[in-house]
Amino acid sequence: MAVGFALTGTDGRARRGRLETAHGPVETPTFMPVGTAATVKALTPAMVAETGAQMVLGNTYHLVLRPGAERVARLGGLHAFMRWPGPILTDSGGYQAMSLGSLAKVGEDGVRFQSHIDGARLELTPERAVEAQYLLDSNVTMALDECTPWPIDKAGAAASMRRSMRWAERCRAAFRDRAGYGLFGIVQGGVHDDLRAESAEALTGIGFDGYAVGGLAVGEGQAAMFDVLDTVPDALPADRPRYLMGVGKPADIVGAVARGIDMFDCVLPTRSGRTAQAWTWDGPLNLRNARHAEDPAPLDARMDCPASREFSRAYLHHLVKSREMLGATLLSWHNTAFYQALMAEIRSAIDQGRFAEWRREFEHRQGGGDD
Repeated sequence: MAVGFALTGTDGRARRGRLETAHGPVETPTFMPVGTAATVKALTPAMVAETGAQMVLGNTYHLVLRPGAERVARLGGLHAFMRWPGPILTDSGGYQAMSLGSLAKVGEDGVRFQSHIDGARLELTPERAVEAQYLLDSNVTMALDECTPWPIDKAGAAASMRRSMRWAERCRAAFRDRAGYGLFGIVQGGVHDDLRAESAEALTGIGFDGYAVGGLAVGEGQAAMFDVLDTVPDALPADRPRYLMGVGKPADIVGAVARGIDMFDCVLPTRSGRTAQAWTWDGPLNLRNARHAEDPAPLDARMDCPASREFSRAYLHHLVKSREMLGATLLSWHNTAFYQALMAEIRSAIDQGRFAEWRREFEHRQGGGDD
């Protein structure tokens, strides 16, 4: 069998579940720290695990470029290479193709691109994307898609989505079924309900182990994103995990859980850590602000993470202002732990049948930050 998924409870549209993989289970809703190039930036694998993270994300595009999927395979696969024993999901590279702009050319065969590292010309086809993820030993392989950019007219969104659906069929044909490993398809279609419905129907007709919603958080705004999520999850099989790619801020995650999403990833926790921003139960904090310069309080005393409890805001402010690398490490550690604590609270609230009440309390608490 492929990856297994059991839906263990619901509260409204919010869902509790468990994803079973060859490298262990994942309780959902879950947030996956992003380890783009086989590292969650500024953190060791042990630090990531200590936050409560169950699954991490790697990126096929970056790993194919450097060090190479074949080299990783020779070195025992991505789990051994990066010393992460738990489950790994790999993004196929569709988003990177969009973000490369003029360096990438999308055609029916796949994406031809010029390496941002050394200028080498390479091609990523649906078959090569699946093969590379097999070599990486990813527990969840993502189908290659064209991440529809924003803004785009409806005709352009339709053409992009339908190309992704043709690629999805090729990915399904190329994927090697193994116990504890799965392939997810990606719903595209921009902000157009009918295109999203067409995409969901095409993917469920092909048949995947899980379904992602892509092409959001690319500039359309939270309201438009939530409009899409008001309908798309219900068009997907209830007995398969639903993954919202590249999202996002805590409020985005909470709103998406309320609409039936199970899995999330985003670079925000560690990117914020490198830019002096901390996410806390009272809202985001900017550690550059002078008001923190003589504050002896910990970053967030309600957290178990050492970075959250054992270092003062004054010290973190000093590290940031001095451009000491420890500042980025401590803030990234705290932020990653906060996101995991957020998901743990969400899971508990769904289990207790009080998710709507918890959400109101959470949104009320988030007003105390300074960003």
